[in-house]
Amino acid sequence: MDATLGDEIRRFVREEPGNRFPGSDRPYFDQPLIGLATAVDPIWRQYQQIIGPFHRTPQEILPGAATVISWVMPVTRATRESNRRQTAQPSLEWAQTRSFGDDFLVAMRRHLVAWLQQQGWQAVAPQLEPNWQRLTESPVGLASTWSERHAAYAAGLGTFSLNDGLITPRGIAHRLGSVITDCVMLTTVAERPHYQHNCLYHRNGTCGVCIKRCPVAAISLDGHDKERCSAFVYGEQTEALGLQYGTPITGCGLCQTKVPCEQQIPV
Repeated sequence: MDATLGDEIRRFVREEPGNRFPGSDRPYFDQPLIGLATAVDPIWRQYQQIIGPFHRTPQEILPGAATVISWVMPVTRATRESNRRQTAQPSLEWAQTRSFGDDFLVAMRRHLVAWLQQQGWQAVAPQLEPNWQRLTESPVGLASTWSERHAAYAAGLGTFSLNDGLITPRGIAHRLGSVITDCVMLTTVAERPHYQHNCLYHRNGTCGVCIKRCPVAAISLDGHDKERCSAFVYGEQTEALGLQYGTPITGCGLCQTKVPCEQQIPV
């Protein structure tokens, strides 16, 4: 990876005031994992077969694209610990990270795009593009025209779990982001493991702890019920909790905490 790029991303995460809880010096996120994938990797076309033809390739988003920069922002230990204690709804710290931490990630995307442009390169953040869409109906259920999880897998940062999250070397409790650029960089991808390798259930049939952690039974041995999960996360009960917490949204994250893959790849 280009050292200057990595240094700038880490500096922004470390110094940007937006990565702080209200009235506190505590960050929402720890230092990130960063991965690079080539924009001409065959996997992007494969996603159009696996996810759907609506999922755009890097070069469809940015003509001449050469590299996809993806990052994993691990949720801090204190926030994860607060959410471990919950059984029916997310903690205040988790909800603040989900709402205000996501605002920081938007700022991070914009900063990295501007920084690359200052170096003379073209760059776009797919989720901030006007054409980005979240689809409520598709062959795979809830989906979008650019998946940050699939971009992270393409960049070698992790594999998928029973609950559809991405298990990375820093675990599954995180937020993701990506930027596409026409700057040619060395890929960080050596050889991708099976797309479900890091999940103990998919690897050897054990675990399944995330099933019991879900407050609305949206996870089973058959996988993740996206519609049931979404109905809870964005439903009236959670909306009322958001008003109590003072956050636009709360997230949930119970299946990402108090599980073996919370902060590492389980062994």
